[in-house]
Amino acid sequence: MTQRFDDNGGDDACEASARAAQLASPGRRKVALTLASLPLAMMIKPSFAAAPPTSQVNTTGRAITDTTVTVGQLHSSTGTMAISETGSIRAERLAIEQINAMGGVLGRQIKVIQEDGASDWPTFAEKATKLLESDKVATVFGCWTSASRKAVLPVFEKDNGLLYYPTFYEGLEQSKNVFYTGQEATQQVLASLSWFAKEKKAKTFYLVGSDYIWPRTSNKIARKHIENVLHGEVVGEEYYPLGNTEFGSLINKMKFKKPDVIFADVVGGSNVAFYKQLKAAGVTGDKQLLLTISVTEDELLGIGGENFQGFYSCMKYFQSLDNPANNKFVAAFKAEYGKDAVIGDVTQAAYLGPWLWKMACEKAGSFDVNKVVAASPGLEFKDAPEGDVKVHPNHHLWSNTLIGQGQRDGQFKVVYKSDLIEPNPFPKGYQ
Repeated sequence: MTQRFDDNGGDDACEASARAAQLASPGRRKVALTLASLPLAMMIKPSFAAAPPTSQVNTTGRAITDTTVTVGQLHSSTGTMAISETGSIRAERLAIEQINAMGGVLGRQIKVIQEDGASDWPTFAEKATKLLESDKVATVFGCWTSASRKAVLPVFEKDNGLLYYPTFYEGLEQSKNVFYTGQEATQQVLASLSWFAKEKKAKTFYLVGSDYIWPRTSNKIARKHIENVLHGEVVGEEYYPLGNTEFGSLINKMKFKKPDVIFADVVGGSNVAFYKQLKAAGVTGDKQLLLTISVTEDELLGIGGENFQGFYSCMKYFQSLDNPANNKFVAAFKAEYGKDAVIGDVTQAAYLGPWLWKMACEKAGSFDVNKVVAASPGLEFKDAPEGDVKVHPNHHLWSNTLIGQGQRDGQFKVVYKSDLIEPNPFPKGYQ
C-alpha cells in the first residue's frame, strides 16, 4: 500500500497534515503546529531563509524541486509488527510536520510517500526499491525488525540511498547508508544483564525469543556475556515463530527450571499472548524476575499493564522521563494522536530521524547522500526527548541505558540510569 502526502504550504499543507493524522490515528484532530510545540533546540533558529537553488542542493537526481523535498516512510502498518511500528510512523510524521512548520529543510517543505512493509521481509525490499529507484526519495525513515533491515540493506547500498533506522538491535552491522538511532547490544543487552547480576544477584537465566535474526543474535551475545563475563548459567533457550500465541509448554518448562531471570526478546503481537499467559500461570513480577529488551509502552497498550506489572524492561527512553524537551514532545504527541496515546523507546528514536537528517542536510548545504553522510558525525541534538544525542562516526548514537519496572498503568518506573555509553556495534569477544 502506498500513501502519498504533499506538504506544500498554505491550504495544501493543512490538508496533508490532516491526512497524515488520519492515517496514524483515524478520526482524531490534527495538531495546531506552533513553535511552542517544537523541541527546544529547534526553536532557536527557525529556517525560513531563502531556499538555495535546486542545482546546488541536488546533484544526484533525487525528487527535489525549488519548493519541496520528497522522503519515504517504510514501516509495517499491517501484520503482526503493526503493534510496534505504528508508533514509529506517528513520531516520524509528527517530526516532519514540525519541521515543515519551521520552514522545512533548506527552504523546502517535506513531502512523504509512505509504504507498508506488511510485516513481510521481501515486501520491505520491494518497497525500498520502489522508493529509491522510482520515487527517488532523498531519504527513508523506516524498518523495525532486523529481518526487515537486512532485507533492505542491499537495496540502499546498491542505490546509495539513506535509511534512518529507529530500533534497538543486535549490533554487528555498520553501513555508510544507515544511521541507527536506537541502541545496539552493548548499550542494552550487556548493560542490562550486568545490572541484574550485580543488583539482583542473578546467576541463572532462561532465554526466550521470537525466531528471527535479532532475538537469536541478541541471545547469542547474552549467552556469551552470562557464561564468560558474569559466570552464570543459561538453563534454557527457545524460539517461537513471529505471531505465535501458544506459550503454555514454554511456561511449564520455565517454572520447572526456576531461573533467577527470564530474559525475553519476544516481539510484536506475540507479546500479548506471552505476558497474559504468564500471569494466568501465576508467573508474575512479585514472584519472578523477568527482563525484556522488546517491550515498550507501545506493546503495553496491547499487553495491559496488569499483565506486565513488576517485570523489567531495558531501553534508552521511557515516556515517564521528566525533562523539558520530553514534556514538550509528549504534549505534542498526545495533542496529535489523542490523550491516551503512548510513546515507547522506538517511537522516540524514530522521532529523532527527521531532525538529525534536517541538521545534516543544513550542515552539508545539500540533499546529496554522500554530503549528508559526511556532515553527520558529531551532530548534537541537545534537546532530544531522551536527553542529549550525539552522532558517532560509526553511525550509531551515544545513549544512556535505562531499566524501567512496569507499572499497572502501562508506564515504567526508572530504577537505573547509566552514564552515556559509547556505541560499539562490534564488541570484542561477542561476534
